[in-house]
Amino acid sequence: MPTAGCEKLLSAVCIEEEDELTEIDSRELAQQFASDNYAGICPEAWSATEKANRGHATAYGDDPWTERAANAFRTLFEADCEVFLVFNGTAANSLALASLCQSYHGVICCDSSHVETDECGAPEFFSNGSKLLVAHSDDGKLTPEAIRELATKRQDIHFPKPRVVTITQSTETGRVYTLSELRAISAACKEHGLYLHMDGARFANACASLGCSPAEMTWKSGVDVLCFGGTKNGMAVGEAVLFFDRKLAQDFDYRCKQAGQLASKMRFLSAPWVGMLESGAWLRNAEHANRRAQHFAAQAAEIRGIRLTGPVEANAAFVLAPEAVLDALRKRGWGFYTFIGGAARFMFAWDTQLARVDMLRKDLKECATGA
Repeated sequence: MPTAGCEKLLSAVCIEEEDELTEIDSRELAQQFASDNYAGICPEAWSATEKANRGHATAYGDDPWTERAANAFRTLFEADCEVFLVFNGTAANSLALASLCQSYHGVICCDSSHVETDECGAPEFFSNGSKLLVAHSDDGKLTPEAIRELATKRQDIHFPKPRVVTITQSTETGRVYTLSELRAISAACKEHGLYLHMDGARFANACASLGCSPAEMTWKSGVDVLCFGGTKNGMAVGEAVLFFDRKLAQDFDYRCKQAGQLASKMRFLSAPWVGMLESGAWLRNAEHANRRAQHFAAQAAEIRGIRLTGPVEANAAFVLAPEAVLDALRKRGWGFYTFIGGAARFMFAWDTQLARVDMLRKDLKECATGA
């Protein structure tokens, strides 16, 4: 039994925690556009998670929710693909590439790709040393010509043997590969015996942008493995790795386990996907985010002294402005990143409010005009 002193202390702690929670709940958490990771969980994913929380279910993926999610992917992609669920994009990309490579192989990628700039060496680590072979690109896209150049640049035994090409859809610069571009890249891969991997952290946004089916964008265009991002599309956590050739997925479950990516309560990784895929929210969320990005870009382009780096093709807008303008915008409480070419990146999510976008545009205009 706790003593009277302990009870008093516990009561005080509980009251303090309740006060903190009340303060957070009562304070408006204004939307920011530095990253689509800032957004919360969409209703469809949240509802499915709540339903999965009822009762008990077998652990490590041997549960109805995981089976249902895998079948939902197969239906969506019109393919009998192998499906694996992991916690995050770094694991998805790194383990997928490792499954396609030996340690002496090379992975062809763009110099702005996430696997090159933001994975902390994880692709090399999990592949036991496969080297990233980097091509420069101004718009974040790989071209067949760049792939051919790297695939044939050195073919002696003293240099890693190219084995995989990885592309990001949509790219880190907000661009989208068209289906014809994907097919041309796939043809270049086949010429040189290379697998084609797609980092689809914003895959849904690309589908929404082109108005094409997931099948058309992947295996019908020659993609061998896709990492489908759920986190940026409205989930709390979770990415899916899809192998369209089941033979390439051999022992991938062991890779996931060894890398700490096998969830014991797998139903909580699976259920949000069920909610997203079966309801169509994955596409609606992306369409909404893309529209908000286009709305902002159209308004920003009209501001004197402000320039967009390129067309808005997904849910990202990159703004070039004098540093003094960006500093003034920061002082007004806006967060954004300038890590790609110095442009201010603004990302829009499934829940982006139009009024908040207009507020950003207003502040940007006032900062640019010195108002």
